[in-house]
Amino acid sequence: MILDLRTIFVTGALTCFIIGMMQFATFATGRYSRSPIWWGVSSLCIGIGLFGTAFRGEIPDPISIEFANTTLLAGCLLLLFGIRHFAGRELHWVGFGVTLLTIWILLSILPGEQGYPRRVMVFAAAMALCDAAIVREAVRLARLERLRSAWLVAMLFAPTVAIYSGRGLLAAFDQVGTELFPQNSGAAGWLAGTGVAFIILRGQALLLLAAERSNEALATLAQRDPLTGAMNRSGLEQWLGQQAGRQQRAEQRASILLVDIDHFKLLNDTLGHAAGDEILRLFADAVREQLRGSDVLARQGGDEFAVILPGIGINEAVRVAERVRSAFRSASAGLDPLTPAPTLSIGAAEVDLRGRSADALLTEADDALYRAKRLGRDQVHARLVEAAA
Repeated sequence: MILDLRTIFVTGALTCFIIGMMQFATFATGRYSRSPIWWGVSSLCIGIGLFGTAFRGEIPDPISIEFANTTLLAGCLLLLFGIRHFAGRELHWVGFGVTLLTIWILLSILPGEQGYPRRVMVFAAAMALCDAAIVREAVRLARLERLRSAWLVAMLFAPTVAIYSGRGLLAAFDQVGTELFPQNSGAAGWLAGTGVAFIILRGQALLLLAAERSNEALATLAQRDPLTGAMNRSGLEQWLGQQAGRQQRAEQRASILLVDIDHFKLLNDTLGHAAGDEILRLFADAVREQLRGSDVLARQGGDEFAVILPGIGINEAVRVAERVRSAFRSASAGLDPLTPAPTLSIGAAEVDLRGRSADALLTEADDALYRAKRLGRDQVHARLVEAAA
């Protein structure tokens, strides 16, 4: 089967223009960071590069070779920049400019049919390195942010690394002929056509990446307290529902700490809400330093928080509570002298998470918290609760 590569390149260019417009429109919704702008400009550059390449032999070489190839590479580098910007990483503009200038010079000094294999080798090597860097960034995003669409991006860019590497190897052994659009393109033609197909597919994958992070952010806003980063009541109920779904029959022992910041209302009214917010943030940070990754911190409202410690008995929970109390005392000592000093009253109870609502769990530790406050505050009291039927 003979591939009509010119038609494939023109179709790919038009598709890239459409994808670029979609990426600009995605940014215009206001839900995303500026990364879709990078990807939109990248798609336009790739489209221009493919369009110019499609008319090689029919328009001057400086446009169809040097300009088209350099613009195509610029588009791929902008994809890399867009993903790095999406991940909050540094952008190296000097390297971007030096790379494009170097490619332009190399393509300019290798003109005509005799220089074609060398041009292919240079361009393929640059594209393979660029796409390999994008795969690395996508894998890093997938691991750090647990974005499933980042794995899809990596999977769509990894084959083009192999495709460009394969095309570069064919060029190194003079197996690509002397022109881009021969009558029988053979293996080189299939590699080129497949590469264009992947360029189209991965533009869509980038939009999925932006959409997934946006959805994650919205879910976080719905389930997290924006001031402290702790779960809110809705987030805690959802977490409990997930635990029930994992083990519907088995007992799920845990301990719960109900924490109240002593004298918080007085300090908040006396010093102002900004100082009160700082105390709440300080508390949340101090608590998180004492918890495991599987533990849960949830804000119940005002200055009352709940800590769920899965798989921990009451004795160990009391030790955790004492560490939390000590950590908060040390952290608050760094503030300007406060009178009265903020301390913690903590009630602890051992519970069964199975089929329990947040209100039911909090009730278990509420009596212990009340005793801690009634007996002078700044202390931990524990109550052992029998397993729920």
